Amino acid sequence: MKFQGTEAYVATEDLTVAVNAAVTLERPLLVKGEPGTGKTELAKQVASALGLEMIEWNIKSTTKAQQGLYEYDAVSRLRDSQLGEERVHDVKNYIKKGKLWQAFESDKKVVLLIDEIDKADIEFPNDLLQELDKMAFHVYETGETISAKNRPVIIITSNNEKELPDAFLRRCFFHYISFPDADTMRKIVEVHHPGIKEQLLTTALTQFYEIRDTRGLKKKPSTSEVLDWLKLLLAEDLDAEDLRRDGSNALPRLHGALLKNEQDVHLFERLAFMARGQR
Repeated sequence: MKFQGTEAYVATEDLTVAVNAAVTLERPLLVKGEPGTGKTELAKQVASALGLEMIEWNIKSTTKAQQGLYEYDAVSRLRDSQLGEERVHDVKNYIKKGKLWQAFESDKKVVLLIDEIDKADIEFPNDLLQELDKMAFHVYETGETISAKNRPVIIITSNNEKELPDAFLRRCFFHYISFPDADTMRKIVEVHHPGIKEQLLTTALTQFYEIRDTRGLKKKPSTSEVLDWLKLLLAEDLDAEDLRRDGSNALPRLHGALLKNEQDVHLFERLAFMARGQR
């Protein structure tokens, strides 16, 4: 099972090495990087390339590790017991399987995506250490142990919003997705917008990287945002000449696709004002 990227996903050599190393070691692959650099999409493309089903666990600030294993609905069982329901005698009727349970009991190897693990409480990763290590967990209500029939390929993403515990990091193979350079970005654009005019692409990417390199920018535009921007440029049938900016307007055309807060918009407005003052 070797991952080499797909037609829909441009994977750099170091990324493919990281994926295949994690698969070989049978360790979770922890992927960090700026939002919008394709971390979540990586898991989908790995599943597609290896011909595996993907199970996705989206983590929120309120998510608890136990939810990935199972949840026991004691309230429903109490209510059913008061109503004299027959199903109350089997506790399994009140256990909801979590994403890890689904991955463990699958008859075939699957890709398990644990998406944005850094959104959860700091104890969340520690609470999963044993389960990810042993590929098994105990169900106290039924007394059974759930063990993985086939060890899943586990991909964990993080936007670096908070530090992850050392004990958790030791159990993972780590890879940081660096922001694509211009050549890699051209390949990515070609996948999503095949046949885009060379002059338009060159001008657009030049402006895009100039924006990213602007000092004082609060939120740098990401890969997904430049793809959205190019889609708009193509929909409006704009060419390279339409993108040219003069000193009176430092904001790019359709800048709402790239700049996502008022501070950054004001920054470019101030730059234009300063440029006019220097004339």
